[in-house]
Amino acid sequence: MEFDQEIDASGLLCPLPVLKARKRLKGMAQGQVLRLVATDPAAVVDVPHFCAEAGHELLESGADGAAQVYLIRRG
Repeated sequence: MEFDQEIDASGLLCPLPVLKARKRLKGMAQGQVLRLVATDPAAVVDVPHFCAEAGHELLESGADGAAQVYLIRRG
C-alpha cells in the first residue's frame, strides 16, 4: 500500500513511537497515510489504542523482520 510519509521509530521505547506518530500526523492533511516502523514490543498495543482514541484509522499492521509496520490514515 502507498503512503505519504514515514517514521522509522526503530529502537525507540514506549511512548516515543506513538508520540512521534502523533506529532507527524498533526502536520498531515486529513486522509493522508503515515507508515510507522517500530521495534518496541508495546507498540502492538499502543499504536491501535492511539489510533482509536485519536480518531485515526489503522489500515494495516504486520511484521517486517524484527520490526512492526503500521499504516495509519489521518482522521
